[in-house]
Amino acid sequence: MNKSKIEQYGDELYNALVTRTPVAPLTDREAEITIEDAYQIQQRMIARRLEATGETIIGKKIGVTSKVVMDMLKVNQPDFGMLTSGMVFNEGEAVDTSKMIAPRAEAEVAFILKSDLMGPGVTAADVLRATECVVPCFEIVDSRIQDWKIKIQDTVADNASCGVLTLGGRRKSPRDIDLALAGMVLEKNGEVISTSTGAAVQGSPVNAVAWLANTLGRLGIGLKAGEVILSGSQSPLVPVKAGDSLVCSVGGLGSTSVRFI
Repeated sequence: MNKSKIEQYGDELYNALVTRTPVAPLTDREAEITIEDAYQIQQRMIARRLEATGETIIGKKIGVTSKVVMDMLKVNQPDFGMLTSGMVFNEGEAVDTSKMIAPRAEAEVAFILKSDLMGPGVTAADVLRATECVVPCFEIVDSRIQDWKIKIQDTVADNASCGVLTLGGRRKSPRDIDLALAGMVLEKNGEVISTSTGAAVQGSPVNAVAWLANTLGRLGIGLKAGEVILSGSQSPLVPVKAGDSLVCSVGGLGSTSVRFI
């Protein structure tokens, strides 16, 4: 895909973010679009956002980590997107759904790094050594693609459908908890929506972070000390609206909650 089209689609997705007006799937308009094209479009979209808002990159997210979602998008690998400073909500802060298009919540575990990770060659043990702490979190994803009619290229171009994220207040060393076996319970408005373990995410959330470090390393990009890394959803996508509240509890790690206005 040539540079002008990459810029066109990146600008289109940024404008969709700002105006909260979804666009037609890119894959319906560009039959030959590749995942590499999509990542270049993502870079353009993020560059526009940083330039306009003064936000900074504070971390990265991993998406498409479960077999169910991989099968849905007909891919055999996860994807990634960039997290900006303007996306972060703290425990107890309400999320305004009017500033989003079609929000859906995912429950997962976030890693906060204390040292850099540069792939390729990063192992799960390297991830554990480089991590300051883990926290339960919610990612509220939001697609700028109309009606969530996405293929992998669409979501990658749309910054992996990033919306906002909330970080739990309790932090713990990943060496003090087996994240693969830790159970997660997600409740919506007091009703249990899903139960899972960390093994649903690439066998362990730690493995997902290692995958990200190695994938970005091949592109010459490292994970930096202080960055927040979202390791991938352990729950189904849960549509949310004003008035809803969610609680995510992780065995050995505690819980976090989010409410919507």
